[in-house]
Formats: sequence, structure tokens, C-alpha cells
Amino acid sequence: MIGRRFAIRRDENGAATLEMAIALPVLVSMIYGIFMLGQLFESNAGIQHALGEGARYGNLCLNATNGSCSTPTSTQIAARVNQKLFGTRNGTFDTPSVDNSTASSGYITITVSYHQTMNFLFFTGPTVTLTRSKRVYLADTPPSSSDCSGAGTPPASCSIYS
Repeated sequence: MIGRRFAIRRDENGAATLEMAIALPVLVSMIYGIFMLGQLFESNAGIQHALGEGARYGNLCLNATNGSCSTPTSTQIAARVNQKLFGTRNGTFDTPSVDNSTASSGYITITVSYHQTMNFLFFTGPTVTLTRSKRVYLADTPPSSSDCSGAGTPPASCSIYS
């Protein structure tokens, strides 16, 4: 009887299967989590690219006539950011906001937010929010918003307020 008990203790058949059953879910979760993190980095790169394209478009001098420039409107800049976006298939991308309250100082700010709920296969993680902004220096500094809404023909650079 005692010899049999020692034989069972020394028998290692099935030990590798048991270890694999314990370690495999953890390993698969970690690999899937790395994949999800990679998608988050891809989304960040896509947002940065789209903001850069919007900034480049925002400081263009459109329709230069008689020495004055027409800058793209806030709506056109936001549309350009939406157009150039990539890598946001697993989350939600908020509409870009263009803050033109500082346009009379010569710049505007484009802000974008992206929300993605992390999924680690066996459990759901937190929702990660990426918010990125980019300052755009305008080709022609427009007057203040109130000066653009007055009577008469506003300068072409007032288009940023629309």
C-alpha cells in the first residue's frame, strides 16, 4: 500500500496537460490584449494624420485675389479631418471641433476625440479615450467675429467663422 502511494506521487502523466490548461487562457488573453493595444496605437496614428492634414488644409490661402486670401471654413477643415481619418474601426470617433475663437490672433485649434472599449477576450476592460488637438496658424489673420458680421463686404479671411 505504501509503495503504491509513492508510485502515484512520482507518476507525471498528464502534468503537462494540466499546466497547459492553466496557462493557455492567460497566454491567449495577453496576446489578444497586445493586439487590442496595437489597434489603439493605430487609431492614435490615424487621428494624428487626420489632424495634420486638417492643419495643412487650414493654413492654405484659397482664392488669392487682389492681395487677400480666403481661408477654408471651419466646416471644410472638419470635413478634411474626417476624410483623412484611418484606423478607427473598433471605436467611436467624435466629430472634429474647430475652435475659431482665437482666429483674430492668427490661429485656430482643431480637436478630435476617439473612444474605444478594451476587450480582452475573457473580460471587458475600461473605455480608453484619446483626445488630440492641433493648432493651425492661418495664412491671413481675420478680424474678430463681430467685425466680420457687420455691414458691408467682409474680408475674404472672415470665412473661417462660417
